[in-house]
Amino acid sequence: MSSTRKLWLGLAALLVASFAVLLWVGSLVHQQAPPLPTAVVTSGDETLYTKGDIELGREVWQSIGGQQLGSIWGHGALLAPDWSADWMHREAVAMLELLAHDRGAASFDSLDAEHQAALKARVQAEVRTNTYDPATDTIKVSPLRAQAMMVVGAHYMSLFSNDPATARLRKVYAMRDNTIAELDHRRAVTAFFWWVSWATTADRPGSTISYTQNWPYDPLTGNTATPASFMWSVFSVLFLILGIGLLGWHHARQVSHEPLPPIPARDPLTELKPTPSMKATGKYFWTVLALFLAQILLGATTAHYQVEGQQAYGFALANYLPYSLTRTWHTELAVLWIATAWLATGLYIAPLISGHEPKFQRLGVNFLWVCLLVIVVGSFAGQWFAVMDKMGLQYNFWFGHQGWEYTDLGRFWQIFLFIGLMLWLFLVGRALWPAMRGDREGASIVGLLFLSTVAIGLLYGAGLMWGEHTHIAMVEYWRWWVVHLWVEGFFEVFATAVISYLFVKLGLLRVGSATTNVLFATIVFMAGGVLGTLHHLYFSGTTTAVIALGASFSALEVVPLAMIGLEAHDTWKKQHAAPWMARYRWPIMFFVAVSFWNLIGAGLFGFLVNTPIALYYMQGLNLTATHAHTALFGVYGMLGLGLMLFCLRGIKPQAEWREGWLRGSFWCLNIGLSMMATLTLLPLGILQLKAALEHGYWFARSAEFMDRPLIHLLVWMRVPGDTLFAVGALLIAVFVASLWLLPKRRAASLPLPQGTIESA
Repeated sequence: MSSTRKLWLGLAALLVASFAVLLWVGSLVHQQAPPLPTAVVTSGDETLYTKGDIELGREVWQSIGGQQLGSIWGHGALLAPDWSADWMHREAVAMLELLAHDRGAASFDSLDAEHQAALKARVQAEVRTNTYDPATDTIKVSPLRAQAMMVVGAHYMSLFSNDPATARLRKVYAMRDNTIAELDHRRAVTAFFWWVSWATTADRPGSTISYTQNWPYDPLTGNTATPASFMWSVFSVLFLILGIGLLGWHHARQVSHEPLPPIPARDPLTELKPTPSMKATGKYFWTVLALFLAQILLGATTAHYQVEGQQAYGFALANYLPYSLTRTWHTELAVLWIATAWLATGLYIAPLISGHEPKFQRLGVNFLWVCLLVIVVGSFAGQWFAVMDKMGLQYNFWFGHQGWEYTDLGRFWQIFLFIGLMLWLFLVGRALWPAMRGDREGASIVGLLFLSTVAIGLLYGAGLMWGEHTHIAMVEYWRWWVVHLWVEGFFEVFATAVISYLFVKLGLLRVGSATTNVLFATIVFMAGGVLGTLHHLYFSGTTTAVIALGASFSALEVVPLAMIGLEAHDTWKKQHAAPWMARYRWPIMFFVAVSFWNLIGAGLFGFLVNTPIALYYMQGLNLTATHAHTALFGVYGMLGLGLMLFCLRGIKPQAEWREGWLRGSFWCLNIGLSMMATLTLLPLGILQLKAALEHGYWFARSAEFMDRPLIHLLVWMRVPGDTLFAVGALLIAVFVASLWLLPKRRAASLPLPQGTIESA
């Protein structure tokens, strides 16, 4: 049996086993998710909230931005509180104050330490005792807790209105006045916030651990890290060391030192004339840059809200473009422009690989581009109408704002995008098909490229697995299939296969070694990548099995990064393989940057927040934002830009490339991203971590902490890095525009095309 066949069988077995376990965990989450009661009642059977109230509150919360305005169970925006943590702490404080008043004290703080300890123990017993009754499907609360719920509920009713009493908080949280205009809707939101808070402290039946694994940390309610979080964090480090050791042993034993193939005398790709469909992908790259620039502008606006709250240099911006909307569009655009770059690469490279241009391929490419524009404009318009309270709740789920970070599109637009991905799969697949038939050289690596295309198309469908009223623990489970497996998983396999095949076409890699390397890299990545999805779900109403599996396999995600320096050096050397490789200097430099940020953003900052014990204290703080920015743009964004430049070399083979603009763009983007992380996100995250350890998670996200002058200073320190980053984006946009608008040709410096790809 050939080594390639063995690798294919190993990859197939790995994926079958990994997805089987992932689906089994999903069934556990479904069975053991926190119960949603028919009613919340007092010991005197007075109804405080109904299931309808809780579900209506969730709908309202989603319509105003959901996870884009504060967070729930740690997932969401970094500005405004985590509502589950905030309610939990406020309710405990309210109970302590009520108990102190019952004892004749002016306040809880006026009591001596002994009496305070007794009252804290009483409150912990109140919140940790699970009073859900399966027989009646109700949660029963004591009169004390019911009073405290009314106190906290009144606070939120005021906060989401235009009450002057909470005006300062709205400013700090970047909430517009009358975020929720209707009184009944504000009351319903308090029901939803109470329920997600209840799940954070109520012990699971037969356990002393809450539904969210005792997250968030708050000593006042007895929420402290579980033994499982400590134990599996230690094991994850051991798995990491073991994985690095095994990979190093394999590299030393198996890596081939065969000589490079004979380097062609000139660029092989210049002999291929781009087909009509390949040329048609040019508009995709214009769209990529337009979306990228829009994302940067919205990112700057979102960051500025942290210092001026509801305004931008005195202008009441929140009345027209609230924070929850700018952040929604900022995060969505990040995924959209990167995905568009990769999708365009697939459309461009498929005819290049097969030498076959199917009938009506150009029409399909153009039609898909129009669909993309309709989806972006339509979904963004729907989200604006939803957040501005100009769309009824009955339409919000389908056309407005779903409220789930990175998957905020209304269901209609999700379905439309899924159909678009199926069209992309069809277009790429039929162009690749001739290259996969028979025993053609490179058929195996093309097959892997095609299978990753299939996975990209189908896995977005995980975003359609929940409904409007699906339990939020299950929504989180399926949502991370999209965010982790779709974006971080199979897109990376696709990109790895594309880059390897490009180097094969350039004559810099042998087909056999490229195939083996890509298959092995896919196996190594997927060994941790599939079940590593679970590290996002440690505290989302899931079981201890999620912590055990997530910690173990997410550590393996970092293993391939141990060899990243070798990969970066090997990629960097390719630009010097032949004089004509100077044409590809900047695409290759962007690939080298991908390796660097893979090590720093995905590796260093990723593992910083990856283990259960680390994420227990860091989830939803700026340390996770440090990882997100440096990994999402540093790895996937740089990769998208590098692939774009490779494709543009073929689309505009004889256009003048203004190297200075690309040089300036490359260094501005990389230095700007570094400054953004080291001057603001990392120090702010460290300060928040210290605050969380000293006072509890609620404090690290509170207005008291976030409205400090030092925090504002750190936010302002983003300006130099953000500005440099924006200059880099403008430079690459101007460079791409120049390929069409200033098409100077290098006389006699490039050979004329000698071959064409036949149109079928």
